[in-house]
Amino acid sequence: MKFSIFNYQVLAKVEKKKIFFSDFQFSKRGFTFIDVMVGTALVLIIFMGIFSAYQLGMKAVGQAKNKITATALANEQIEKIRNLPYESVGIIDGQLPVAVGVLASSTNIFLNNVEYFVKRNIEYISDEADGIGDEDECDLDYKRAEIKVSWGGRFLGEVKMVTDIAPKNKFEEIASCEAQPGGILSVKVFDAYGIMVVSPLIEVFEEVSGELIASYMPLSGKKDIPLATSTYKVLVSKTGYCTDRTYGTDEITTPIKPHPIILEKQTTEISFSIDKISAFSVNTFSPWGESIWADSFQDTSKIFEMENVVVAGGEAKLATTTEGYYPSGFLISTEISPTNLLNWNEFIFTDSEPIDTDLKYRIYYATNTSWELISDTDLPGNSIGFDESPVDLSGLDSAIYQKLKLRANFLTNTITTTPTLYDWQVSWITSEATPIPNVTFNLRGAKLIGYDVNENPIYKYSQNSASTNQGQIDTVGLEWDNYTFSVDTETSLNLVGIDPEPQPIGLIPDTILQVNLYLESENSLLVTVQNIETLEPIFSAAVRLFNSGLGYDTTQYTNEKGQTYFISLTATTYNLEVQAPGCLDYEGQVSVSGNTTKTVGLERVE
Repeated sequence: MKFSIFNYQVLAKVEKKKIFFSDFQFSKRGFTFIDVMVGTALVLIIFMGIFSAYQLGMKAVGQAKNKITATALANEQIEKIRNLPYESVGIIDGQLPVAVGVLASSTNIFLNNVEYFVKRNIEYISDEADGIGDEDECDLDYKRAEIKVSWGGRFLGEVKMVTDIAPKNKFEEIASCEAQPGGILSVKVFDAYGIMVVSPLIEVFEEVSGELIASYMPLSGKKDIPLATSTYKVLVSKTGYCTDRTYGTDEITTPIKPHPIILEKQTTEISFSIDKISAFSVNTFSPWGESIWADSFQDTSKIFEMENVVVAGGEAKLATTTEGYYPSGFLISTEISPTNLLNWNEFIFTDSEPIDTDLKYRIYYATNTSWELISDTDLPGNSIGFDESPVDLSGLDSAIYQKLKLRANFLTNTITTTPTLYDWQVSWITSEATPIPNVTFNLRGAKLIGYDVNENPIYKYSQNSASTNQGQIDTVGLEWDNYTFSVDTETSLNLVGIDPEPQPIGLIPDTILQVNLYLESENSLLVTVQNIETLEPIFSAAVRLFNSGLGYDTTQYTNEKGQTYFISLTATTYNLEVQAPGCLDYEGQVSVSGNTTKTVGLERVE
């Protein structure tokens, strides 16, 4: 029997049906309780998942809707705050650090059937960027506003936004600290090199009463000071530094740095310059001095050659034989070779010539090859020998006669008597400076503080000073500047030189600069005080020079060279008194004309 493909497929379907009905008949007994529970659980799980997904979706939609609304409300509050005047931004009845202003701390808003709760918090922020404490005139630098918008219900939530509100200018900032700020005085303090001074003392005074209004020591060297509208005096200082200040028209007709005027809501800027103080160590000198070569014959150290002469105990005299004194002898000094020689002055000696004895003195000079006697042409009487002291040597040409020697010739006509030489000395004028005591000079800086009624400049520093008895003074407390030294020409005193030169002399901060002033006058007197026996200089001897007719009476003290210099004298005769501890007083007279020198010997008290 043959089947077609079609018949085969039909038969297959019939067989399947048979199987189905057979199975149905096998399970016709129904579902068990467990089957029902499992099926119900599966259905619940499926439907709960679907419900939860639906509920989550509804919550997400609700939250998004409420958050968008809350965000819009928060933005609205931020924009409102940003459009308020700076002084109005704050909470009603707020207390620091909360800023006081026109805004309520909280508000309820109903929108789209939802109640939104708006909470505002606005606090001051102190920013260290512009300093703290004395560095900042107001520590309440700007405001920080925080807005919170929350909502309740099934889908509660919260949105928070923060913004900073900065003052437009210093006045708005200071108004947070000051009830009536008026204006601002902006002070900057520089040093000599334009660098801000660390922690200067800035003091502000009321102009009329002089009352101290405020003082600051800003680390940065600058300070914005809120002040009421008025005029103020400002003083800037620092320990070890010079000072700078403002001036009123009651002090200076036209001050360069007048007292600042503070105007309402305006900034007045002013700068000051201070730096470490300096000083001049000033010496007052004569451009010339006197030096002395001397021998008191305590030993033979200054004797080049001698014959038939003995030296002992401050005396030089003829030696003796078994029969008595030698009839003649001589003594020659060592070389007298001055440094910085301008011209020779005089030859002085002290001797004793009993009857039938004689002492004659001659002076020799060095040539290129030997020692020669100075001719009578240049030194009259030298060939015969000098017998009277002093001998004037000022006519000798110092270019030719640069080195000298002294010769003493001893003669006696009796074997029982000898001439005696007690001391001799040669003085000369040198270019080595001699201190001049009690010189008054003016020191003036270049910095100006203003002009007087005649438009003459007024200098910040212009002061007279006087050197001490030793011709020296330290002018301390000076600020850096260019300074000029001068003397009053009416005193017949002339400033002929200065070291360092030229003027003006620059003085930098934190420096002690030595300055030598060289002065001269038409008539002066240099007094040298010696021990009459040893010819050693006497230090700190009191030398009084006076002339009652002229009303001149000055006492000065000798320096380590035994010298003191009187200057600006009149060409006349003066009385001279010299006193020194352990010595007999000296009284005499001296005739002054031109540059005069005088040597005084004091005798020691036994």
